[in-house]
Amino acid sequence: MARSLSSLLLKGVAGLPAAHALRTAVAGSFYHHVRTYSTNLTDDPDTHDDFRPTSKLVGSDISNDAIVKQDVKENPVMIYMKGVPDMPQCGFSSLAVRVLKAYNVPFGARNILEDPELKTAVKAFSNWPTFPQIFIKGEFVGGSDIILNMHQTGELEEKLKDVSANQESKE
Repeated sequence: MARSLSSLLLKGVAGLPAAHALRTAVAGSFYHHVRTYSTNLTDDPDTHDDFRPTSKLVGSDISNDAIVKQDVKENPVMIYMKGVPDMPQCGFSSLAVRVLKAYNVPFGARNILEDPELKTAVKAFSNWPTFPQIFIKGEFVGGSDIILNMHQTGELEEKLKDVSANQESKE
């Protein structure tokens, strides 16, 4: 009885227009049949400490400003983005990664969604409000629209030529 009741309930929910619309919207994407969860920090006092998201930078003696300066200095190409290069979490970040990967240059990346304080530090460092943010040879270049434009005009290839040459000489 319980089994038939639960299957009826599931069939009833699956048949609702909203459930069908959700299946249609998700059907062609990578996230088909997968739930995604937010990693935003919560201010909910009822959340147990074991279940609170934590910043990977908490506990280190390095400030977020110093981390940004170090990242930009140590990586010939650095991108601050939503998500990671293998799984960007916004279209602009995805576009920027695809353009950079087309040049086969190594680049550093940080997911600004993991740490709101790091996101604020990056914005202050570049004086730019949106993401992704791309730095090449220590210089802030811009976001995905600027990188795409530079790619289309050939300017990005010229700017990254030294990066490729330097990496080949190190290997």
